[in-house]
Formats: sequence, structure tokens, C-alpha cells
Amino acid sequence: MTVTTRFAPSPTGTLHVGNIRTALHNWMFAKANGGRFLLRIDDTDRARSEERHVESIRADLAWLGLAPEGEERQSARFDRYDAVFADLVARQWIYPAYDTPEELELRRKVLLGRGLPPIYERTALALSDADRAALEAEGRRPHWRFHLDHVPIAWDDMIRGPQRFDAATMSDPVVRRADGSWLYLLPSVIDDVDMGVTHVVRGEDHVSNTALQLQMFQAMGAAPPAFAHEALLTGAEGKLSKRLGSLGVEHFRGAGIEPQALVALLARIGTSDPVEPFADSAPLIASFDFARFGRAPARFDEAELAQLNARIVHQLAHEAVAGRLPEGMTSAAWDAIRPNLSTVAEAADWWRVVKGPIAPADLLPEDRAYCAQAAEAAAAIDWSADPWPALTGALKEATGRKGKPLFLPLRLALTGREHGPDMAALLPLIGRERALDRLDAAAA
Repeated sequence: MTVTTRFAPSPTGTLHVGNIRTALHNWMFAKANGGRFLLRIDDTDRARSEERHVESIRADLAWLGLAPEGEERQSARFDRYDAVFADLVARQWIYPAYDTPEELELRRKVLLGRGLPPIYERTALALSDADRAALEAEGRRPHWRFHLDHVPIAWDDMIRGPQRFDAATMSDPVVRRADGSWLYLLPSVIDDVDMGVTHVVRGEDHVSNTALQLQMFQAMGAAPPAFAHEALLTGAEGKLSKRLGSLGVEHFRGAGIEPQALVALLARIGTSDPVEPFADSAPLIASFDFARFGRAPARFDEAELAQLNARIVHQLAHEAVAGRLPEGMTSAAWDAIRPNLSTVAEAADWWRVVKGPIAPADLLPEDRAYCAQAAEAAAAIDWSADPWPALTGALKEATGRKGKPLFLPLRLALTGREHGPDMAALLPLIGRERALDRLDAAAA
């Protein structure tokens, strides 16, 4: 058996962080088991599905490095759904129901008023052929329900463990609307059978859907896949957050988040493993195991993501980011500046510090005099070696300064900032002529 997973977004909008996590875990599980990861575009809702969202989904997965081995479009499979539907109707697994929304709502209120669960009572099954003909003559068109077998439904979930539902406590689900359009449940089962999906990984809000769909697999004579239902993401405050539904790839890219950081965080939150700054996904894949996932909500914290992002930026090689760096920024410059960055975009700020111009430092009179001495010393040292140790060594000997009084006025004069990259790496980038000009300006 080839392990086969699928990610099945609806192209009615862009992916959010919860969708991204689901896609990632399907991809990782497939890769960890030498299997296939498939993309299924659930575009049965023709009114709300848009091609621009399909393109956005593909682009977002590509940015994250999640390349599917195949893609299916539900809108291209309606003939297949019709054929399975006709077969299930003929075998009485699916039946027409003529109840109106108003009738269903009234019956629901009556049942609730009696303290009973609002389960559909299968009134449609009591209709005779004449009754159905009369209703259709009135202009009613049926919706279609799947006829649940009232037996216990059980499976061993890869995250939640043993699950059990009593089908007698569940309503026969609607699988097709009166206008002929499809609801999610049955087409998804047909696709999973035809695509050879062996493992379905999705949110815990689908647990009751799984109970219903297991009987649909049975009705089709197909073995069901294994299921893993993940705890939902919560915000940093520990509550379900509407904001999470608006955080997508565009937001993260705009904030300077690297795809590796998002992958590293989403791969591990909700598990017993520590979140670590892996710039390469291989160790994450090697350790991926649903047995490590807990049932408690997984907390997504943007502050934690930002910290993780900085640690990953510090690992990125020049060739990996060269296309996003300022013109002329060499590998040596990147290596010097990289440890001080939170995002790659911040490199441009430090490159401006290197290339100038910078605002003259506002120094105390004694530090201005010190910078005049520094300018003389800088003019005399050998810049072909390591100019920073040579400069500070000469100034320490000449002035007796050490520690902060030795280093800080020089940093302020040369960069205009109190903090930043290691001056031993930065000074050669600034170069002799700019350094002399800046020291002279600070002395003035």
C-alpha cells in the first residue's frame, strides 16, 4: 500500500493558517512514509468558487514547499458523482425527501420542546409513490438523504484514539440539494475511493462527518481510509480566534516570515516535541508521528513565530536570499549582517548603514576629540588585514580607554547606531574612505 494523503481546500477564498497546518501535516505524513500528497480542489460550489483562488492555493503551497504529486478538480467529476449517486439510489442507500426548510425547522422546535434530540424522523420514507407524485405536481423538488444504518459506528483515530457513534442518534445527512448541487459528504468519499487516499488528516470539527462517511464507504463497497482528527488552532490567548481565519500566506510574507519558519512552527505546535528552528524540513519529516499529537488545542502565537523566524534567518545562506538583497550585497556582507536580523528585508537597512550616508553622531565633547584621534589612527592602520582590532588596539594604547568608552563612540561615529552587527565584520564593508569621513564628521 502506498500511503496517499490529500489536501482538499474550497476555492472560495485564500488559505488561512489553519488550512496551511492541515496541508502541511498531510504532506509531512506522506513524505515520512514514502507516499503521495495530492491536491483536490473542492469547487462544487460554482457560485462561490473562483479561479483566482485556485491559483492562489497553488501559489501558497509552492511558497511553503508543499508540492503535490497530483491534482483533481471536483467540478470535472460531476459525471462520476451522478453515476455513484444513481447506483446508491437504486440500492436504497439514498432516498428523496420533500420536507421544506420551514417544515424541518418546525419539527426541530417541536422535538426540542419535548426535550428530544432534533433528529430527522424520516418522514420522507413514509410517503407513497402517489404522495411523491402529488408533491412534485405541486412543484416540489426533493433533496436527497443518505439512509444511515442504525448500528454503532466505530474507528480508531490516529490522534483521538477509539471513536464510537450511535447512528440511531444521528440524522440521515443531506447529500444533494433540490437544485442538484452537491454537499461535501458524498463527493468527498467518492474522490477518496477513486484517488486511492489511504489516510485522511483534518480538523476535529469533522469527527461527526467521519462517522457518516464511514457508512458511505461501506455503501460503495470500499475500504475506508485511516483518519486523524487534529485539535483546532487557538490564538495566543488560548481561545478560538477569528483572527486566525484571516492570517494567510500574504500576511506572513508581508511580515517578512520565511516559509521555513511557518513550517517549523506548524509542524510541532500541538505535539509533545519542542518547536525548533529547522531551516530544512527533513528533520521535521523524520520525526513526524501522529502519536505525538495531543487532543488539547494547539496554540498559535505570532510572537513565537517571529522569534523562530529570526533564528531561521540567521541560518540562511547567501545564495538562498540573494534575489531579495540590495544590489551589491555580497556573501561576506550577508554573513556580517545576518546575525542582527529578524527578517531578510531588514538587511536593506544595514546595507544603507554600510554604504551611507549616515547622520553624524551626537557625541559628548570628549568623545568628539576621541573620534579625531580615531581618524588619525584609522588613517595609519593596515586595512588589508583586520582593521577593527588594529584600530581599537591602537586607540586603547594611545588613550587608555577600554570597554564601552572605547567601543561605543566608534560604533556611533561609524554606523550612527548604538547596537548592531559585529564591528569587526562591519568595518571592512564600510571601508577606509567612508570610515575616515565618518570619524572626521563625528569629530567636527
